[in-house]
Amino acid sequence: MIIQWPKGAWLFLCSLLLIMPLIPTLALAETTPTPPKTILIWGDSLSAAYGIPVEKGWVNLLQEKLGTSFKLVNGSISGETTSGGLTRLPEALSTHKPDYVLLELGANDGLRGQPTTEMQANLEKMIQLSQAANAKVILIGIYMPANYGSVYTKRFAQVYQDLAKQYELTFMPFLLEGVALNPDLIQADGLHPNEKAQTIILENVWKTLEPVLSHATASH
Repeated sequence: MIIQWPKGAWLFLCSLLLIMPLIPTLALAETTPTPPKTILIWGDSLSAAYGIPVEKGWVNLLQEKLGTSFKLVNGSISGETTSGGLTRLPEALSTHKPDYVLLELGANDGLRGQPTTEMQANLEKMIQLSQAANAKVILIGIYMPANYGSVYTKRFAQVYQDLAKQYELTFMPFLLEGVALNPDLIQADGLHPNEKAQTIILENVWKTLEPVLSHATASH
């Protein structure tokens, strides 16, 4: 017996056969998670959790706060200068391909009394390299102790301000705001923040970073 299908049923069947190969692809597209954005922390001992457990440092606390949508790579090294950071940066950019670079260097240049012009040139080159690698740079500054003299401390702070303005960077003037002058938050060496200070540093960074990340998420 020959079954005569209605014309409409044939059209429906043909349409179904055409779209069936696409169904697994569409399902895969819906379930494939978005890869996390990468944030490269490029700093010195202040970001390397010097003198405290690494998991208690502000960088690790930031990773916990951000969750799985962002992957933090901490390339910070205690004692690092802008010269050393510049030397290491190209390989890090090539390896990690960060979406954001938090540039926190210069303190050791200042403590060694190095010329601010040299520090500025190194920071500028790192900014240029990062931007050329399509990473958004967040510049994090630091202040020198008053005993370095008013002329040097002002020139030192001005370096960060000038670079932030020139390259239109998101800028955090002082990483240790609310920490540096509180002896209860500083280690015995008188320089490095202790474990208790890390949550304060995290909040300092978060105030600057959160609007940047929110804007990027909203734009997508």
